[in-house]
Amino acid sequence: MNNKKLSLLAAATAFCLLSTQAAFAQKKYDTGASDTEIKIGNVEAYSGPASAYGIIGKTEEAYFKMINDQGGINGRKINWISYDDGYSPPKTVEQIRKLIESDEVFLVFNALGTPTQTAVQKYHNAKKVPQLFLATGASKWNDPKDFPWTMGFQPSYRVEARIFAKYILKEKPNGKVVIFYANDDFGKDYLVGLKEVLEKSNVKIVAEESYETTEPSIDSHIVKLKDTGADVFVNISTPKFAAQAIKKIAELGWKPMHVMTDVSISIGAVMKPAGLEASEGVLSAGYLKDASDPQWKDDEGMKKFMTFIDKYMPGANISDANLVYGYAAAQTMVQTLKQAGDNLTRENVMKQAASLKDFTPDTLIPGIRVNTSGTDFAPIEQLKMMRFKNGQWELFGDIISAETGG
Repeated sequence: MNNKKLSLLAAATAFCLLSTQAAFAQKKYDTGASDTEIKIGNVEAYSGPASAYGIIGKTEEAYFKMINDQGGINGRKINWISYDDGYSPPKTVEQIRKLIESDEVFLVFNALGTPTQTAVQKYHNAKKVPQLFLATGASKWNDPKDFPWTMGFQPSYRVEARIFAKYILKEKPNGKVVIFYANDDFGKDYLVGLKEVLEKSNVKIVAEESYETTEPSIDSHIVKLKDTGADVFVNISTPKFAAQAIKKIAELGWKPMHVMTDVSISIGAVMKPAGLEASEGVLSAGYLKDASDPQWKDDEGMKKFMTFIDKYMPGANISDANLVYGYAAAQTMVQTLKQAGDNLTRENVMKQAASLKDFTPDTLIPGIRVNTSGTDFAPIEQLKMMRFKNGQWELFGDIISAETGG
């Protein structure tokens, strides 16, 4: 009898041991992840010419604090390490090296800026450390074949341009279009996106004018474009020049359909300096809810966002779109880590980031969803058109997808 008991005990012990080994075998960790924490790195422009974006990092820090207060992700707390790079590429290189080699972070999340992140893209990919959900609109981040460790977040400039082109096709199927654009990567990205759609249609691009950021005034470009007789003006310029263009078009009495990049939709920095009356009717597109807009006061996602702000960022300026942006990006990062479960390898996190299906962060406009795949590293490829009316932006129409058939 005793032998039988011993045999059963031995069998039970062996079973427990195997179960425990199996449980341990299922848990996989790379540098920066453990049973208790996930170390996330970030670089942000807390100082320098782009310091207005610093609030994104602060919002993400607050969001991760909320997640930690709720018990973390699958029981693990987020250890957030964010450094200032002053929007300077050499400083970015220094800070990213520090994060990866000294702090030994698991991944870098939502680092800001096209020039700054371009400076470290090859390094990230050589080290096989995720450069995940970047805060920049360049289309180059959607290149899983050559850069499998890099992924953007917001709609790219090319995606937005394709959406504008589809709207122009619908509203002005035989339109004559002129394009005014910045002579840099930002402007050229838009140009490619517009042509991808318009060159296959009856819409004619009758003129293109580029400008340099060193030009004191762009008035002569606008006069030249008006003289083409075009009925659609596409304005791909940064805030200072966008305001000049709006003002000059009004002065000339020219009334084309005016479509403007969302880079320049700031009411304070663009529409007011151009003149609210002159800005009336200008079109753009968006994907984020405006927390200061009363139309969202009963929206469930916005209620969650406001509860978060009240507790973790009291007194924050909710009219700053960078807050709803940082919240949406952080929520997407948390979803990706949740999907990774106990397999916290860098490879699996990239796999999960490329397997997001119809994920809907609280602060995205209803109907806009995050979708990725192994061949599509562009999480957001939908926008909703909006028109400037009576001093504010009004959303209208259906969600437009950048996909050719969407």
